[in-house]
Amino acid sequence: MPLPRTLVLGATGFIGRWLVLELLSRGEPVAVAVRGGAGSSRDKALRSWLRAHGTTGTADPTDPADPADATLTTVAADLTRPGLGLTPKDDARLAEIRDVHNLAARYEFGLTPVEAHPANVDGALHALQWSATRPGLRRHVHLSGYRVGRDPHPRYPLPPRETAALYARLGAYEASKQLGDAAVRVTAHRLGVPLTTVNPSSVIGHSATGEASQYLGLAHLVRQLHRGRLPLLPGTRRTFVPVVTVDHLARFLAAVPAHDRAPASAHTVLDPDTPTLPDLIALLAAHLGVRPPRGLIPVPVVRVLPRSLTGADPETLTFLSEDRYDTTSADELAAAIALTHPPVSAALRTWATRLVADGFGAPEQNTRTGQASTVTP
Repeated sequence: MPLPRTLVLGATGFIGRWLVLELLSRGEPVAVAVRGGAGSSRDKALRSWLRAHGTTGTADPTDPADPADATLTTVAADLTRPGLGLTPKDDARLAEIRDVHNLAARYEFGLTPVEAHPANVDGALHALQWSATRPGLRRHVHLSGYRVGRDPHPRYPLPPRETAALYARLGAYEASKQLGDAAVRVTAHRLGVPLTTVNPSSVIGHSATGEASQYLGLAHLVRQLHRGRLPLLPGTRRTFVPVVTVDHLARFLAAVPAHDRAPASAHTVLDPDTPTLPDLIALLAAHLGVRPPRGLIPVPVVRVLPRSLTGADPETLTFLSEDRYDTTSADELAAAIALTHPPVSAALRTWATRLVADGFGAPEQNTRTGQASTVTP
């Protein structure tokens, strides 16, 4: 088995599995860090999904019935521990790693800071610090969010009072992602680690099949629309919640290490042709054959109304903004590899169809947490 050159953290999550699929389809020997390691239920599920999507080289090394020429290596890891909790043997198997993609995060609303911080801040730092130990490292790629990392002069650590205020204002998920982004950027500069932060917008399903497996954020809004529980839409006529398909993002991520040369790079990845939120919801309402919202309701009003009445999670309201985002660097990279966004309206319709077919991630508890909402690995 060839020694892997790329390590993907968060490989069992929504975006991670599509990135692994993209890398393997290019013939790249890949390692994935999975809680429980090789042969675990997470590892078996990932390999099964990859085989179902046409990849080779994903044989189960713990199954004697499978061939031994797999190009996918699994190691047991825990991002909440220094050194990723790797055993010396697994660490040695990753000696030739040159590219690290950290897509691991706890994506969930309603968390406490104590729950979010270990995965989204400490974990981000542990991944970066481990990358710094690889002698042949080419690039560390950190997946962030499109409303994160816009401060040109990040500070980390923040004083405890400022940290507490950030958690109180934004909620644990978004605050921890902002802190994690700042921590990685500050520490990468100090350690001399070549860093790229990739800030994707709301990630929707595959452009051809709609397959998603993640049901938070915009998907939950579509769920409310489909079930007749969205009489009024929060926001304004100019509210912009941009999207990107998961296959476009996977191809973009796979290209980053070979493209970026600066010590620190950052890319905001989104489809600028995404309709404004009212038009997006109207498009999907027509496609699904359901009644669109009767009108708009300002976000400040939603904040003061009971959640039982609005159905809106307070943490999601900060994403309902009229802001636009600079995608210049991402556009340049995409042009260099001849990558274009698929037609966004068609992708949205395909995704919505698949969401309905999948029951929006039934059972019911998946409205709060989707497949990618746990710490991965």
